[in-house]
Amino acid sequence: MTGLYVHVPFCARKCDYCDFYSLAKSEGQIHDYVEAVLAEAKHYQGLNFDTIYFGGGTPSLLGPENLEKLYSGLRKTFGFEKILEATIETNPESLTEQFALSARNCGFDRVSIGIQSLNDGELQSVGRIHNSKKAIDAISIANRHFKRVSADLIIGLPGQTKSSLLSTLSKFVEFGLKHISAYCLLVEEGTKLHQNMPDNLPSDDEQADLFEQCRDFLISKNFRHYEISNFATSGEESLHNINYWECGEYLGLGPGASSHLDGIRFKNEENLDKYINNPISCKFIEEELAPEDKIFEEAMLNLRLLENGTDLDLLSQKYKPENISRLQDRLDELVQDDKLEKSGNVYTINPSFVLVSNPIFSKILNG
Repeated sequence: MTGLYVHVPFCARKCDYCDFYSLAKSEGQIHDYVEAVLAEAKHYQGLNFDTIYFGGGTPSLLGPENLEKLYSGLRKTFGFEKILEATIETNPESLTEQFALSARNCGFDRVSIGIQSLNDGELQSVGRIHNSKKAIDAISIANRHFKRVSADLIIGLPGQTKSSLLSTLSKFVEFGLKHISAYCLLVEEGTKLHQNMPDNLPSDDEQADLFEQCRDFLISKNFRHYEISNFATSGEESLHNINYWECGEYLGLGPGASSHLDGIRFKNEENLDKYINNPISCKFIEEELAPEDKIFEEAMLNLRLLENGTDLDLLSQKYKPENISRLQDRLDELVQDDKLEKSGNVYTINPSFVLVSNPIFSKILNG
């Protein structure tokens, strides 16, 4: 499977916790950005894709006209004959009926809404510009126009309690959402949240308890915890993101977008002006992993898929026996430490370690 990712770097306002590459929108820049993406795409003409994902930033800030121009231009370059899933991210304040209709007519069948909470106090505490009413309106619009609707949720927001989290989750289910991405709040250096640390942030232990409550509630509502931060009812999983975790190939277009093609990883510079002037010149960080290193990366990514895990039988079809042996030694050591579970030749993360999985991944990558 091969995915196409388009990074739309524009936001109405940068949220207090955000450390992704994004900028305040400018109509002139949006027009030039669209032209640059289409120019970059022509450099890869001939590639075929199974999934499309417009992320950001806030892709809904493109507006209907720019979205249609961008999507139709990409379709002209790549064809899009065998697309299985096309997702676009939106924020509640910019998801209008007109934009939703335009996105659906382009070919998007899935929308991911950056809601984060349905508690107005929690939203205000991290600089979100929508309120709960606007978020609920956005869900209604999405349900009318898209076959599949997902929502983002942040766990560990300032002042968040088990009661407020359960209220948000209950409304998500009541409104018919079948995919929920639940991310634990990270306070990154350089963000507004880090510079003005609130005194009512849940502690690490409280955040873990909130996540467990989220997981238990969603599982009770027939959601599957299919990836570390993602829950879905059967058949509603994100195919585009599963491709990442299965170490598949993908092309990223736009400033800051990452790619993985022919075993090589590269990324565009996070510089919109430079990208607009010459999108092809922005590539950097080219990395080609040797087979003996790539197997460890693939095993690590596979573990993020909590139900499927890492299957040594499948990996043995792609890599040399000596590399499989080294990987198995590392995995078995993690089993002995109760951090992984093993069934046959399939390894999965012990549910108790899902929220503290980074040391597991480090052990697999570095030994």
